Amino acid sequence: MLILLLAYLGGMLTIASPCILPVLPFVFARADQPFLRNGLPLLAGMALTFALVASLAAVGGGWVVEANQYGRWLALALMALFGLALLVPQLAERLTHPLVSVGARLSEAAQTDSRPRPGASFLLGIATGLLWAPCAGPILGLVLTGAALQGASIGSTLLLLAYAAGAATSLALALVIGGKVFTAMKRSLGIGEWVRRGLGVVMLAGVAAIALGLDTGVLAQVSTASLGGVEQALVDRVIKPQSGSAMMSTVSEATPTLPDEGEAPSLDGAVQWLNSKPLTAANLRGKVVLVDFWTYSCINCLRTLPYVKAWADKYRDQGLVVIGVHAPEFAFERDPGNVAKAVSQLGIDYPVALDNDYAIWRGFNNQYWPAHYFIDAKGHIRHHHFGEGEYAESEQVIQTLLREAGAQKLTTGLTDVQGQGVQQASESDGPRSPETYLGYARAERFTSGQAMHDAAKAYAAPVKPSLDDWGLAGSWIIGAERATLSGASGRIVYRFHARDLHLVLGPGADGKPVHFRVTLDGQAPGDAHGTDVAPDGSGIVTEQRLYQLVRQPGEVIDRSFSVEFLDPGVTAYAFTFG
Repeated sequence: MLILLLAYLGGMLTIASPCILPVLPFVFARADQPFLRNGLPLLAGMALTFALVASLAAVGGGWVVEANQYGRWLALALMALFGLALLVPQLAERLTHPLVSVGARLSEAAQTDSRPRPGASFLLGIATGLLWAPCAGPILGLVLTGAALQGASIGSTLLLLAYAAGAATSLALALVIGGKVFTAMKRSLGIGEWVRRGLGVVMLAGVAAIALGLDTGVLAQVSTASLGGVEQALVDRVIKPQSGSAMMSTVSEATPTLPDEGEAPSLDGAVQWLNSKPLTAANLRGKVVLVDFWTYSCINCLRTLPYVKAWADKYRDQGLVVIGVHAPEFAFERDPGNVAKAVSQLGIDYPVALDNDYAIWRGFNNQYWPAHYFIDAKGHIRHHHFGEGEYAESEQVIQTLLREAGAQKLTTGLTDVQGQGVQQASESDGPRSPETYLGYARAERFTSGQAMHDAAKAYAAPVKPSLDDWGLAGSWIIGAERATLSGASGRIVYRFHARDLHLVLGPGADGKPVHFRVTLDGQAPGDAHGTDVAPDGSGIVTEQRLYQLVRQPGEVIDRSFSVEFLDPGVTAYAFTFG
C-alpha cells in the first residue's frame, strides 16, 4: 500500500512538471463541458491508455515502444484535427472522409453544452495517453524498472495505474478550476468564441511541441531538475535503500534473534549452473546457505564480492554454501559465455546460477543488486541485506546460523578484506553523481538535443554541461539500453562529482578492440586515471564489462569528463560512480 501511495503521489506531482505543458491544452479544451460526461471520460481514457502502454513497454520489449511511436503520430493527427475544428469549425466540414465525421463530432462536442459526448471525450483521452510522456523522475523510474524485472504482473499494472490515477487527479482539479474560469470569462466578457479559438491555437501549439520532441527533450530536463528532489524525498521516506541498485522495496534491519522470515524459495529456473551441478533444497538441507544476487557489470556487486568470496573460503568446511545468482541487467550479461569468463576472471569458485529469466529473482521477490539472503540449515530465511556495507553484521549472522546447525570449532573473528581496482569500496558516503543510463529507455539529463531512437544521428556535445549532465558528440545510434558509435570516432562527456567514474562498455559487433582516450577538465588524467586507463588517458575496449576510467586521489570535486573513441562500433551502457 505504501508503494501504491508513493506511485499515486508521484503521478500527482506531474502537474507541476514543465514537460506536462504540451498535454494541458488537450485537457483544458474540455474545461467548458460538464465534468462527469466530458472531463471524467477524457481523464479515464488518458490514465488507462498510459497504464496499458507503460505496462507493455516495461515487459514486452522494443516492439511495443516502436508501435507506440506510430500511435503517437496518429494521436497527434487527431489532436491537430480537433484543434483545427475548434479554431475554424467550417474547416471540419471540408475534411475528407473518414476524418470529416470524427472532426465534425469532436467540433460539435466541443461547442454544444447541451449535447455532451462522453465517447468523444474518452477518444481524446486515449489520444492524450498516447502523447503523454511523463518526466522519468525517481518514482516513475522505480515503477518502470520494477515492472521490467518482475515481468508481467497485476502488481506492476496497479502501480502504473496508480501513477496515472495520481496524474489524472491533479489534472481533474485543474480541469474543474479551469472550467469555472472559462465560464466566468464567457459570462462577464462575452468572448466564448475567442476563448474557443484560443484553445484551438494552444492545442496546435501543443501538437507542434510534441512533434518537435520538446515534451521529452528540453522540458523533460527542466522537469527532472525541478521535481527530482521532491520525488526523491518521498522515495527516501517510503523506501530506505542502502548503497546499491534499489527498486521498490523496504530494508529490514537484522535483530540479534534472527527472526524466521519463512521458507526459502526454490532455486529452480536457472538456465545454467557454473562451478556446480544444479542445486536443490534437498541438496542443501543441513547446510547454511548464503544466496547472493549479483550481475557482473554492477559496481556495487563487485565491491561486495571480496567479502562474499572470503566468507565462502573461510566457512566452507564448517557448513556454509555460497550461491551466486547472476540476474542480468543488460543483454550481453545473458550470454553464458560472458558470465563464465567473468566468473573465472573474478576468481569465483562457488556455485553460480544463471537466472536469465529472473525465475529465482521473482521467487525471492527480490528488488536489489546486490542482495544477500541468509538461509539456515532447516531451509528458512533468517536474515537479508541489500546493497554494500554492514559486512561485520552479515558475518555474525553466518556464525550464528552455523552454531545453530551444530558446527564444531567455529572460526571466530571477523573478516577484513580490501578490494583492489574496481572492487575497492568508496571512501566517502557524501553525495555523488547518480547511476546514469545511455539507452533511451532509462536515460536522464541528456543534453545533446532530442535523441533519435534506434537510428543514426549526429550529436553535438554540450559546451558547458551542468553537474550530472551528459552528452554525445559524433554519429551515434541510441537504442533502448545502449548507445552505439556509428561514425569513425565520437565522444561522451559528463560533468560528475565522485571519486571514481565507471562506464559499462563493449566492442563492436565484429569484436574488434576499440581504442579510446580519456580527459579530465580537458587534460590527461595523470594520477587520477582508473585501472583501465593509462596516465596519458589511453585505453582499449576489448570485452563487454564495466571499465574504471577515473579514480581521483585526494579531495573529490566536480570534474568534466570526456572519453573519445578512436574506432567505430563501441557500445556504451551506463555510468556508475563511487
